[in-house]
Amino acid sequence: MAPEPAPISFARGAPSLDIIDVEGLRAAADRAFTTDPAGTFSYGTAIGYRPLRAWIAEQHGVAPEQVIVTNGSMQADAFLFEALVEPGDVVVVERPTYDRTLLSLRSRGADLRPVELEEDGVDVRGIERLISDGVVPRLAHLIPNFQNPAGYTLSEAKRRDLVSLARQHGFTIFEDDPYVSLRFSGETLPTMLSLDTADKVVYASSFSKTVCPGIRVGYLVGPEKLITRIAKLATNTYISPNMVAQSIVNEFCRSGALDRSIATVKQALGERAQALTTALRRELPEARFVEPQGGYFLWVELPEGNDGEALFRAAADRGVQIVKGTDFLLEGGENALRIAYSGVTPEQIDEGVTRLADAVHSLGVSA
Repeated sequence: MAPEPAPISFARGAPSLDIIDVEGLRAAADRAFTTDPAGTFSYGTAIGYRPLRAWIAEQHGVAPEQVIVTNGSMQADAFLFEALVEPGDVVVVERPTYDRTLLSLRSRGADLRPVELEEDGVDVRGIERLISDGVVPRLAHLIPNFQNPAGYTLSEAKRRDLVSLARQHGFTIFEDDPYVSLRFSGETLPTMLSLDTADKVVYASSFSKTVCPGIRVGYLVGPEKLITRIAKLATNTYISPNMVAQSIVNEFCRSGALDRSIATVKQALGERAQALTTALRRELPEARFVEPQGGYFLWVELPEGNDGEALFRAAADRGVQIVKGTDFLLEGGENALRIAYSGVTPEQIDEGVTRLADAVHSLGVSA
């Protein structure tokens, strides 16, 4: 009996252990414990560890009062949705978008309006058509850089158009940007937060993607009144976030280790993305995808007639984990899948795509 193939996961968007700066984190922890034991080991306040809050504010050119540091960016998302979204409120989401965002907004009873995601970001004309039809959103959730699940990036022209549209019609843009630092090709683009002059953009990011997944430190930047309101929600939720983790992140950032860590991760991601696109072109020439410029993900569309559920099972039988496209859409996506390349080596990617292609072709759908 042949041995089971070694498992290969294209499912989880997280860096592999070999590209995490373990020694840098150990040194940052030692400094945090030595230089500020009182701030590190005690209850803090809901706004987060103050030195880290100040560092984040400096990076974005805002006052510290406009920043709250949370237990991961999903906690920040949840606070923002609780503060701004009531049942029945219209929320624009990208089509496709992050599955956990869909779940969170649906649980709040939001009226979700998916707008098509194009290769250069959300279809701004699609949002304008909604507004012309009398549907003014309360919130537009957008992932501007290396979007999850598609890997696409919002163009600068569209960023400017969206900020202008939000100002004209009074809705809030939620700029959900955990992958912004992970660009390995192309030019860095301005955040919508930096283009906003009317307090219509709330920005979120995370250190889970640049430091390590287990650190669970995220943050929000927004108008001071809104951040104060969210801080009250945070106080009622957990009194204080994880001060140990935030203190370590603060030392990691201020020492320059963050920049070195990002450089290591970006180089690895670039190599892995290249290995993935090369293997896909060789093994699945019928597949459609856009080569990413950063981030963790690639959105793959197979010819119509492919069944994502059947492919999910066939790939699993071959020791390969993928995520079905239907997970990221309110409807449709049966012929699509998301591949995360961040946690696998180029050699594993090559083998994984070979197995994935075998799974696709075993289902007998012609190109």
